[in-house]
Amino acid sequence: MPGNKEQKTASGGRGRVLALDLGAKRVGVAVSDELRLTVRPLQALARAGWKRLLRDIAELCEQFDVETVVVGLPLRLDGGEGEAAGEARRVARNLGLSLKCPVVLQDERLTSKEAEAALRGEGFSEREVKARVDSAAAAIILRDYLERPVDLPVQS
Repeated sequence: MPGNKEQKTASGGRGRVLALDLGAKRVGVAVSDELRLTVRPLQALARAGWKRLLRDIAELCEQFDVETVVVGLPLRLDGGEGEAAGEARRVARNLGLSLKCPVVLQDERLTSKEAEAALRGEGFSEREVKARVDSAAAAIILRDYLERPVDLPVQS
């Protein structure tokens, strides 16, 4: 993307990676360690306007010394794109123009369902599942990216 540092693949790079699971009300967030071996969910961000979202993400990037931001791309099961995918591309493009690190997309199909099932399996109540699912999904997006980095084009 124009204005971004040269992209490194997850397996070849070093430094933390931040993943985002964009939702209408909240944005799930997860971060890797410096060696990109472990992933941990962070507290979800409120989705309250572009400026606040950008400020919150930029602060996380600075706090964790993030090298790459991964935005979940909500593809349909058949691989097609709908309105949510277009919104994810728009946000990723704007983040790429605003942040000091590369922004890439990662297929996020079924991550929320997987996160819900995992949280329920760990014994969380429905209320706790609802509060944690966005960042748990971001952690799955990040894990998938780190295991098999395939940078999807931000613009299609």
